[in-house]
This record gives sequence, structure tokens and C-alpha cells, in this order.
Amino acid sequence: MKEKMRAVFKTSPEPGATEFREVPIPRPGPDDVLIKITICSICGTDVHIYNWDAWAQNRITPPLLYGHEFAGEVVEIGDRVKEIQVGDYVSAEGHIYCGTCYQCRMGMRHICSRLNILGVDTQGIFAEYARIPAQNVWKNDPDLSLEYATIQDPLGNSVHTVFAADIPGRNVLILGCGPIGLFSTAICKHIGAAHIFATEDRNLYRAAIARKVGADGVFLRGDDVEGEIMDATDGIGVDVVLEFTGNPTAVNQGLTLLRTGGTMVLLGVFSKEFTTDLTDNVVFKYATLQGITGRLIWDTWYRMRGLFRSGLNVDPIITHRFKFDEFPEAMDIMRSGQAGKVVLYME
Repeated sequence: MKEKMRAVFKTSPEPGATEFREVPIPRPGPDDVLIKITICSICGTDVHIYNWDAWAQNRITPPLLYGHEFAGEVVEIGDRVKEIQVGDYVSAEGHIYCGTCYQCRMGMRHICSRLNILGVDTQGIFAEYARIPAQNVWKNDPDLSLEYATIQDPLGNSVHTVFAADIPGRNVLILGCGPIGLFSTAICKHIGAAHIFATEDRNLYRAAIARKVGADGVFLRGDDVEGEIMDATDGIGVDVVLEFTGNPTAVNQGLTLLRTGGTMVLLGVFSKEFTTDLTDNVVFKYATLQGITGRLIWDTWYRMRGLFRSGLNVDPIITHRFKFDEFPEAMDIMRSGQAGKVVLYME
């Protein structure tokens, strides 16, 4: 094996500031594996890091090899690794958990009190090789496509969100048509939602994808969202709202459209505090609010495997393909918003 690899680094605390570097290939510790990356994809988190927004400024310490969505082949294993073999086709759970804190011992490893996130708190995977803790490695079905294998991290966010509510046979409102909202639309359609509504601010490109993957109605800014949805639900409102925007206006609109006794599930991250009428929107409405972060380890991953095996189709959401050397162009298209998921092939 060669000694060095190409990797994408956030080099300094400012917008952009991303470059390829040649660095030593990491060597696995006793509980790690070394993976040769075959494909990777760009996440919204990576865009935050590239843009150097308020979240990144408070969380990231450059220089950082970033990225966390990938699939590849195991090429070396640590001395204590037993369940993973050289040659395995794998991806990885990006939440690195301690396994011993209260949350981990209670089966909530995704909210470990000592949680580190791959490519955020640790060196990531925008590189030819990556060292990953063996406990975080997921063996893919041999016939799973590379493009589906690399998007399991964000797809898992959608699976976790969707399955936190009672979806089959229900009317569902999805707030936000970013990649995770689009994945959630496809999943809701696949598992038998009665009617799927979606809202998007101004992005016609993503609104069109939402229709392709199962949204019965997509509403843009300026549309009569409340009038049309209440009319379509006989004045009752939707059974479930899935929130992916982190936008206070969208959340309050979703609470207005939620039927009495309904459920709102929130994955969107909010940049500031906001207010709502808890008395009318939650208490008297007998509403259930459920916050979501990450993926249930490993329940969500097994659900994804089952969804893939039962024919879940997310092809329309994977919109752009690049070579790894074209990372700057790939990041530009992802930042433009005129894309679903953007994937990069190593060779």
C-alpha cells in the first residue's frame, strides 16, 4: 500500500478555505478498520463548514479533513477487530459513541454524552482512505448500489424521523424539500401515506423532485397553503407534520395545519429562538412534539436495509455525479441549491 493519500481539508477559519492536501494514510488502531473510499457524498453539514457560517465557527477547528457520507472496502483491520474482514463492502454510522455513559447503557447511543461526529469532531472521509472505529462500521448488502450505500447517513435521518410517527394511511405534511425532506417524501410514499403535502420556499428544482418521489401537492411561498390543505383534509388538518427547515414561520404554519391529536416530528436545526402559542398549538390541540437527532443505532440502519430490499426508490434525489478531483465543482452545485444529493466517485 502506498504511504500517502489525497484528502480535502478545511484549512482556515474563513469562507471557502478548502484545498486538496497530500497526507499520510492513517493506520488503524486495535479497534479500528482502514477503508479505501470508493464513493462519497456531500452533506448539508459539509456546506456549513465550507461556508463558515455561525454554526461552523462555533464547532469546527481547522485544519480539518471533513466529510462523513461514504461507501468503500475494508483494506486493513485492527488486532482486536473480529466481526469485520478485509474485503467487506461497508459504510459507517457517523456518530461515534463511547458505549459506557448513561445514554449508551440505556440504548440511546445516538445521543451519547461523549458523542463525536465523523468529519466534524474527528478527521473525516473526503479522502482516498479513512480510519473508522470498528463499532461504527456497517456491512452493506453486496448488491446495494454504491450511490445508495453512500447516502445512508442522511437517509437514516429521514428514516428515524418518519418512523417516529404513524404514517401508513395518514395525511402527512413535510416542511422543506432539501435532500432529507425529499428522502422522507419518498419513504412516506413507499410505506403507504394517504396523502403527502410538502412546502418549499422558492426552490422550483427541489419542488419538482418532491413531486417525482411522491408528493401529491407541493406549495411554494405565496401559495394558499393553509386553505388548500384544510380543504383537502375536509377541514381536519394533517395527521403528521415532519419538520426539516429550522424555520420558525414554517413550524408555526405546520402547527396550525396539524389536526387535533396529531404529531409533529422535528429534525430541522434552528439558528435562533422563536415563540409559538403553546396553549392553542400544543396543549389544547393535544399535540405530540418529537425531537429527532441522528439515527437510532442500529435500529435505523436495519430499517434502511429493509426499505432497500422492499424496493424503496430514491434515484430522482441523487442528481449530480462527479469525480473526486472535481470536489470544488461538486461543492459549488451543492451550495447553489440546484441539486438533490451530490456524489463523488474516487476513480
